[in-house]
Amino acid sequence: MLRPWTRADAPALVAAAASSPDLAHQFGGVDLSIPEAAETFIEKSLRFDATAKNWAIVEDGIAVGNVGASAIEFRHETAWVYYWLATEARGKGYATGGLLAVSDWAFRTGLYRLELGHRVNNPASCRVATAAGYHAEGIEREKLRYGDNRYDVETHARLASDPAPRTQAPALPLVV
Repeated sequence: MLRPWTRADAPALVAAAASSPDLAHQFGGVDLSIPEAAETFIEKSLRFDATAKNWAIVEDGIAVGNVGASAIEFRHETAWVYYWLATEARGKGYATGGLLAVSDWAFRTGLYRLELGHRVNNPASCRVATAAGYHAEGIEREKLRYGDNRYDVETHARLASDPAPRTQAPALPLVV
């Protein structure tokens, strides 16, 4: 299921952050090795408000990932979507299922265009975007910087008018 994050998810966030070094990029260099830091991160970065919505991807009662929408803007009906998973939750279709659920929510809410981007050296993220019906639109050269390295980013988008994708991803119920 997908539900908003709570402070009680801090131990799960600590475990997720420790599960793979590649997640450090998702957390902007914040040290999430202690629950207090994770609680602050949940409040400030995994918030659920008018311009950003973050849903914990929950397996057996434990938060194992995130799918969210930020820069939610109703004048132009757009948002930026994103996702990440702890190592043990990967390969189960949760990212695709979560992205589909959030995309459906966004379109029902009145958004028209959803965008996302992934490092070009992250083929798993590209597979998630494609499976969820997001079309590749181009490469943004050296868009992201992590440490001393810059990465090209492939941008994808899905429109409310695009056909719904056919996928084997699990249907994840979404709590707003």
